[in-house]
Amino acid sequence: MATNITWHEGLSRSERNGLRKQKGFTLWFTGLSASGKSTIATALEQHLLHLGLASYRLDGDNVRFGLNKDLGFGEKDRNENIRRIGEVAKLFADSSTIALTSFISPYIADRKIARDLHASDKGDALPFIEVFVDIPVEVAEARDPKGLYKKARAGEIPNFTGISAPYEAPVEPEIHVRNDQVTVEEAVAQIMEYLYAKDLIVKPAA
Repeated sequence: MATNITWHEGLSRSERNGLRKQKGFTLWFTGLSASGKSTIATALEQHLLHLGLASYRLDGDNVRFGLNKDLGFGEKDRNENIRRIGEVAKLFADSSTIALTSFISPYIADRKIARDLHASDKGDALPFIEVFVDIPVEVAEARDPKGLYKKARAGEIPNFTGISAPYEAPVEPEIHVRNDQVTVEEAVAQIMEYLYAKDLIVKPAA
C-alpha cells in the first residue's frame, strides 16, 4: 500500500465535460470468448469517432501485452486484471472520454468492483453501462476464430471460460445484445439508442 500520498483536486468533471462538449462514461462489454465483444466495440468506437466524440477501446488481449502482462489466467490474476481495467476505464470516463472495454470478465463480483469504482459518495457517479454480448457457448465454439476452444477441449488451455472455468452471466445488464440474432450494425444501433435515451450523448439532428 502506498503511504504519504495526498489526493490533489484538479478540474471539475462538469468543466471538462463543458470544454470537451461531451460526457464521459464506460461501456463494459462482457461475454464469452468469440461472442463478438471486440468486433461490436470496435464498430461502435468508429461510429462514435465519426460523430466527433472522443472514445477509446480497451481490449482484453491488447492490455495483456503491456499494462497487465504480468498477469496469468488463474482466478486471482483474472480478478486483478479486471480491477486494473476498471481503474483505467474510470480515468478515461473522468476525462470526458467514452471508454469501451471488451473483456470476458467472467465473474459477477469482479464486474461489480468495476462498476463500484465508477460510483461516488459525492453524488457525481460516472455512468457505467454493462453490455452483455450473449451467445450460446456452442455458437462461440463453432466460431472459434483463434482456435482457443479447440485447444481448451484438448486440455492445452487450463481455466478456459465456458469450458473448464465458469462464466457468470449478468443478471440485469443495461444492454443485452443477442449476438447470435443480430448483425454488428444492428448491435451498434441498439447501443446507440440506449445512449440517446439516457441523454449520455446528443442525437444528431435529422
